[in-house]
Amino acid sequence: MSTPEPGRPIVLRGGTVLTMDDAHTVLTRGDVLVVGDRIAAVGADLDVPEGTQEIDATGGVVMPGMIDTHRHMWQTAMRGYGADWSLTQYFVWYYLEHGRTFRPEDVHAGNLLSAWEGLEAGVTTTVDWSHGLQTVDHAEAAADALLAVPGRFVLAYGNIQAGPWEWTADPAVQAFLTRRRDEGKLGLQLAFDVTGDPAFPERAAFEVARELGLPVTTHAGVWGATSDASIQLMHDGGFMTPETVYVHAASLSTDSYHRIAATGGSISVSTESEQSAGQGYPPTWQVRQHQIPVSLSMDASVWWSADLFSAMRTTLGADRSREHLEAHAEGTTVTQLSLRAEQVVDWATRGGAKALGRDDLGTLAPGMKADVVLLKNEDSPVSFPVLNPYGHVAFQAQRGDVHTVLVDGRVVKSGGKLVGADLRSVRAQVDATVEHLRTTMGEETWQAGMHPAMPEAGAAVLDNPYTYTDYKSEATHGARGSLF
Repeated sequence: MSTPEPGRPIVLRGGTVLTMDDAHTVLTRGDVLVVGDRIAAVGADLDVPEGTQEIDATGGVVMPGMIDTHRHMWQTAMRGYGADWSLTQYFVWYYLEHGRTFRPEDVHAGNLLSAWEGLEAGVTTTVDWSHGLQTVDHAEAAADALLAVPGRFVLAYGNIQAGPWEWTADPAVQAFLTRRRDEGKLGLQLAFDVTGDPAFPERAAFEVARELGLPVTTHAGVWGATSDASIQLMHDGGFMTPETVYVHAASLSTDSYHRIAATGGSISVSTESEQSAGQGYPPTWQVRQHQIPVSLSMDASVWWSADLFSAMRTTLGADRSREHLEAHAEGTTVTQLSLRAEQVVDWATRGGAKALGRDDLGTLAPGMKADVVLLKNEDSPVSFPVLNPYGHVAFQAQRGDVHTVLVDGRVVKSGGKLVGADLRSVRAQVDATVEHLRTTMGEETWQAGMHPAMPEAGAAVLDNPYTYTDYKSEATHGARGSLF
């Protein structure tokens, strides 16, 4: 069918509907009616207003738009560049050596590309964990790019080139945050980390966040960088709140998980990143034990894409692999799996909505915001049969199966193609950024960064560097004692 006309009601007919409501109701031949920016009705054989445009969802899966709670969108012009990096190499490249070379227009180009990429993959809301905002001009460029794309975005303001107590105190930064907050077009967070320094210099940044009424998102439990001491400082300072999002949380003790659970925060798990970069083993089994809310995220496109199907798949794999390996080490066998496909689909939708305090997202129910995804691909033999819909989404579906995407009731992808995306213009901006980086660095440095030397015996680096602190602690790299 042709792209639906703006302003007219839309009904998705006859699909398998994953409502993701409290009961996780599944309708095997259900309809979803959208009127304006809201879901008006969900059910079978719905009566619809005259003039409603119909999208045939037969044979497909209709689900809430997915939500990515942590993505460094500004780096997307370097897609895949750091495929063979360790986390230390990532830190050195962006924090110490070349991150400063990004101009405002480079941040804009990365955000623009990443924003369209997310929509194409059925990710309707993305947190732009934007720690490349060296100046307010960079922040304006980041925000303008997000607002140029018809998705839903949260700008998590950060700056890895300065201490958070420094940039949050800047009147120009505070003015930017106040203006963007009052405009209400973007969600806002403050994005910074707590190193564990007993002097707790980050306290000032938390106080600014409190004054501005903005949540904090922080990389917690990152091996070699942030530790239990970081959590204790936040807790003792009274800065752990239900709105706080702890990214990774993969190298923490039981005490820290208790503190997160007791204060109502949530954890953003970036499984592909944790597995490959080394923040720690993806902590989903520990998080579930403490009943801490979970959302999923993709982290940095210098490694990974914006595809949350991949996040669901790898999260199931990592959790189950650990369960099997631990059982084998004890001479036993896992006969019933603890983490189910249904749960990771929840984390990719409702989990993200809860983390962002958005009780109007993540569920297909009357009155909810109309962020809706239809998975349907009649040209793919992978698209049928749909027997276990959660298993299909988590293990079978791919971004190429995303047929239709609605954000706020507006169709942004139809028939498998983005609507209104001038990708030629986006490509030109990204090409200009790549050319700027290569020219600034020089070809030899550019190639060496993309192809790091193989490790040498005895050359291990224990400390992951932060430019804004001289604090070092054994706590960030003490021996773990056992594998899990």
